[in-house]
Amino acid sequence: MSREVIAAGVVPEEAPQPSRWRLLRRSGGFRAGAAIVGFWALAALFGPMLVPWNPFATDPLHALAPPSAAHWFGTDQLGRDIFSRVIAGSRDILTIAPLATLLGTIVGSALGLAGGTLGGAFDFVLGRIIEVLVSLPLIVVALLALVAFGASPATTIVLIGLVFAPLVARTVRAAVLGEIALDYVAAAELCGESRLAIMFVEILPNVLGPVLVEATVRLGYAVFAVASLSFLGFGPGPPSPDWGLAIAENYGVIAGGYWWTVSFDAAATASLVVGVNLLAEALHQALAS
Repeated sequence: MSREVIAAGVVPEEAPQPSRWRLLRRSGGFRAGAAIVGFWALAALFGPMLVPWNPFATDPLHALAPPSAAHWFGTDQLGRDIFSRVIAGSRDILTIAPLATLLGTIVGSALGLAGGTLGGAFDFVLGRIIEVLVSLPLIVVALLALVAFGASPATTIVLIGLVFAPLVARTVRAAVLGEIALDYVAAAELCGESRLAIMFVEILPNVLGPVLVEATVRLGYAVFAVASLSFLGFGPGPPSPDWGLAIAENYGVIAGGYWWTVSFDAAATASLVVGVNLLAEALHQALAS
């Protein structure tokens, strides 16, 4: 600040803070994550129509061929083009994982809102149940449930969603407790608004930031969980190009030097998880600013 301004007693206005969307657009992590996730989303939607080979067509004469100009990622044990199968295989995981995340976010947000707003015995009991559920390992619970109810995409979606719900509920509850003591909530109570209205009309819009970040984080875990369950045999069956199934079908030939049969499916899974995590981190930083 110049001396003339100080002498005149004029205090300049602070520069306006950039919007959160502008902060996101400036974030290299957000741009990288959006590019990765966007690529796989487009692959899931349009990839099967654009791939150079039929992902289900077998060619035993060219089985286990290394990457080449004809087959960019090589071929698997049945001579199927791995590049085409990796692109086509994104559809299963990008259908199941987002739906499971959406279910978990909706159920968890409702529980967290109810617990944080109602408080008392309900919140205490809900908190103890959440602590127990959170302590259970995801894969073990998933395997037990899938063995009991049978493996199917719908079962996997419901299962992962319900496993994620307590984690989302814990985050939302903490955010609600930070809002419940603020003046606007007291004003709503004085105006006679119902608890339901206070939860979903007053408080929910103010905790959407943490909900969005938590949902994005859970999406990354959901991608990994779906791929892991497919690898263990609780996903789509052959001849599906599902990434986890492809790794399970071909990992036995790695010892023979056929590294490409699983490397590209594993890299695709890892890249999608990394992309989602980059988005989650960028969202967290933008909302915390």
